[in-house]
Amino acid sequence: MAETGTPGTPGDRNRHQEHTGPAAHIDQQALDEVVTFTSDLIRMDTTNHGGGRGNERQAAEYVADRLADAGLEPTLLEKAPGRTNVVCRIPGSDPTADALLVHGHLDVVPADPAEWSVHPFSGEIRDGVVWGRGAIDMKNMDAMVLATARAWARAGVRPRQDVVLAFTADEEDSAEFGAGYLADQHAELFEGCTEGISESGAFTFHTGDGMRLYPVAAGERGTAWLRLTADGRAGHGSKVNHDNAVTRLAAAVNRIGEHRWPQRLTPTVRAALAELAALRGLEPPEFDAPGFDVDTLLARLGRESQLVEPTVRNSANPTVLDAGYKLNVIPGSATGYVDGRILPGGEDEFHATLDALTGPEVDWAFHHREVPLEAPVDGPAYAAMREALLHFDPEAHVVPYCMSGGTDAKQFSRLGIAGYGFSPLRLPEGFDYQALFHGVDERVPVDALHFGVHVLDRTLLALRGTREA
Repeated sequence: MAETGTPGTPGDRNRHQEHTGPAAHIDQQALDEVVTFTSDLIRMDTTNHGGGRGNERQAAEYVADRLADAGLEPTLLEKAPGRTNVVCRIPGSDPTADALLVHGHLDVVPADPAEWSVHPFSGEIRDGVVWGRGAIDMKNMDAMVLATARAWARAGVRPRQDVVLAFTADEEDSAEFGAGYLADQHAELFEGCTEGISESGAFTFHTGDGMRLYPVAAGERGTAWLRLTADGRAGHGSKVNHDNAVTRLAAAVNRIGEHRWPQRLTPTVRAALAELAALRGLEPPEFDAPGFDVDTLLARLGRESQLVEPTVRNSANPTVLDAGYKLNVIPGSATGYVDGRILPGGEDEFHATLDALTGPEVDWAFHHREVPLEAPVDGPAYAAMREALLHFDPEAHVVPYCMSGGTDAKQFSRLGIAGYGFSPLRLPEGFDYQALFHGVDERVPVDALHFGVHVLDRTLLALRGTREA
């Protein structure tokens, strides 16, 4: 598979070291460790089956042991047995500076070995690529953070601000046993944190015509998982029944599935569209002009429109139907589930639309709900991330974007922490990063991990400045 090879020429691959300079602290041990840690963590089956069924303990202990070995003091916390989180604070040199949160989850979604080219929990390293569930989502980032923290300890480096590391459970379900538990019950561990970085951003996006983008997430749509309930009159399947709960639910689900949501352009999405348009040599979009049609603009952007298209509207996708227990019996009730996503500022529209689409015969309620997020793209945090990416890939372009889904940043936002998606990876042409999230044959190139550690080191130390301990 050509796509899994190491990107670039040998000269390109060595460029990371050439650009590091005297202020960088990533050594060969860190480059070796990030690969080993990624592989080791993948081999630990931390599958989150939902409904409270999961176990992150082994991976959490692995992380804690390696932090402790670097002279740090990790804390293990559990809301339920086996649902283990790790939190560790790296003290900064300036106690008055705002702290930074760096977080990653330890759980993964299920994987069927029969569908994979390699066993999903093998952590196999082959042809310069680490294979397995979590290689992208997101044990790679966990490994980068570990390798960076240990490199700092060896080099005697202290960031100016405190850096709080959090490795969480249960992100792939409700976060009840992970970031939600930490934010609600252990807020003191995150004292002083004003900004946070985590998954789903700073990966290479190839436009298909030679241009490389690094989208940095500065927003997330809110989670609105819905339960729909229709009641009716139970009866024999051979009789006329105009109060059929299944019919009522099916009609509502069809209306929801067919609904075309109006465009809603948040500041992050506008910034993304404006930068992408400029890269294509298009006129600056007039977002507030009468009749402005975002779909027309997206059609002119090319492949990179994929970064923005899922986040120009609210959405609601039916996913589960449940009704009846025998073919010739009309049930008295029927239920369905809908995966809804809400843009910042779109809550009222979402509620009103669902009321109209479900109608008077179907009730809806939130099964699980989390807030939408937006973070500044004109401040020092975004600037530091952008600079670090361009330092190691100067011919690329960094653009903001909004995630269509969500991360643990939602839970940590309760503590006033602005979240960014920033898990840096330089990926070769043809490597479909987004398709590998929850996909088959998930994998990450070794060179991408090396790039990520260099970028992460530079970013974290640039956010507030550093001095040697």
